[in-house]
Amino acid sequence: MISETESIYQIYLRNFTEEGTLRAAIPHLARIASMGFGWVYLTPIHPIGVAARKGTLGSPYAIADYRAVNSELGAEADFGAFIAAAHALKLKVMIDVVYNHTSPDSVLVRDHSDWFLRGPDGQPWRKCEDWSDVIDLDYQSSPQLWVELIDTLSMWRDRGVDGFRCDVASLVPADFWKQARMRVNQYDPGARKERSPLLWLAESVHPAFLRSMRMRGFGGWAEPELHAAAFDLTYDYDGWERLERVWSGELPIERYLEYLYVQETLYPKGARKLRYLENHDQPRAAGRLGRGDRLRAWTALYQFLPGVAMTYMGQELALDHTPNLFEKDAMKPELGDMSFEQYFLKVLRASREAKERSPNFSWLRAGDSLLCLRSVESVPKPSPVDASLVSEGNYLLAVRLGSEGVPERFGPTAATVHRAGTKRRDSGRRAAAPFEIEGVDLLTDAGVRVAAGESLPDAPAMLIRLGSASSPRRAFAIAYEEVPAL
Repeated sequence: MISETESIYQIYLRNFTEEGTLRAAIPHLARIASMGFGWVYLTPIHPIGVAARKGTLGSPYAIADYRAVNSELGAEADFGAFIAAAHALKLKVMIDVVYNHTSPDSVLVRDHSDWFLRGPDGQPWRKCEDWSDVIDLDYQSSPQLWVELIDTLSMWRDRGVDGFRCDVASLVPADFWKQARMRVNQYDPGARKERSPLLWLAESVHPAFLRSMRMRGFGGWAEPELHAAAFDLTYDYDGWERLERVWSGELPIERYLEYLYVQETLYPKGARKLRYLENHDQPRAAGRLGRGDRLRAWTALYQFLPGVAMTYMGQELALDHTPNLFEKDAMKPELGDMSFEQYFLKVLRASREAKERSPNFSWLRAGDSLLCLRSVESVPKPSPVDASLVSEGNYLLAVRLGSEGVPERFGPTAATVHRAGTKRRDSGRRAAAPFEIEGVDLLTDAGVRVAAGESLPDAPAMLIRLGSASSPRRAFAIAYEEVPAL
């Protein structure tokens, strides 16, 4: 289990530093810890296959040997040093597990070719033909496949790994994940607890992709099934199917927020969703949203939503170039926006404070703005916000999502595209506060007082600790060091 107050920082080692190695990444761990992250998630660290390789260096998801460290990243001793350095900083480390497929020339293909899915010609094949650099494992082929894969996970546990991010987990049988967790986490049926409680994160898939796999006769497991079987966390791709249409201007934000209620009630109690604006498979948030007000608004919103927030390396700097998955393409921190970084850190820390003290979430659309409340008190329904709970001790996030008088069209097809470095051009219609708001905006440390019916302040986002606007800001419960520069 993981608390929603924790957050994850994703690193793609090849392109995290100019050297692209484990050793080169170690000095940066102090900065990650100082920002307030509790987890580091590494994209696959294993050797990459040569056969059918994409690009010059290949995808890290076309794995040749699950039990080894890619020599381009370093030696096994370097991995041990990375784990030790992270743990010394109280960071936990999660590695990528790619158990739907391997490279066509993997160790498992060489030693157990009968463990793979077969195509019409009888040769090893894959369910998704676009993934031309891999072939898929067949979980019905042999129980020894299950034994080998679970034993491999146990090996990495013993090397100090704290959790697993499981690639396209939706295409691997839920029963496998259930067995894997019980054995790797060493579930004790007598004590009814795990002796090695590692974290399990499932990369689920878009519902349309899941449906297409099922229609073609392949197994596919949705988020509720994955949570029930093994996982603490699942990706938000079921929500993203709506969110991407919000960004394109096809849907109002309400359609996405309403789906959060489905996630909360359909999944098992205690299940958490991973919230993110970008990852290695998606465009940079700054590329999608620009570097201005839109990015600031969405940065505050995704951190504040129910769930565990994940940040992809460089996102905190508003980098807009997505590193190439198949080539050496190191990120360039010097091209980042330092003012955005300070804003990002304030959002990260303020959202953590709000989640820690006020776990219950509700929301309300108010004109061109969205009001989200975190309250100590439970709420029977997530919408609309109960005005009686807009009171001292709770937290209100106000983000501006509308422009040009078209509040539901918040995307690149809206009447005004908000480009990096430009100011929003609004029609002049500002949202009116539906209730009295008083408190301190944790993103600016400024007092806020707005009477019911008055216009909300012109800011992309405010995260308000409700109470007296004149009272000094209380010290945040968790001490952070000054964040060193990259």
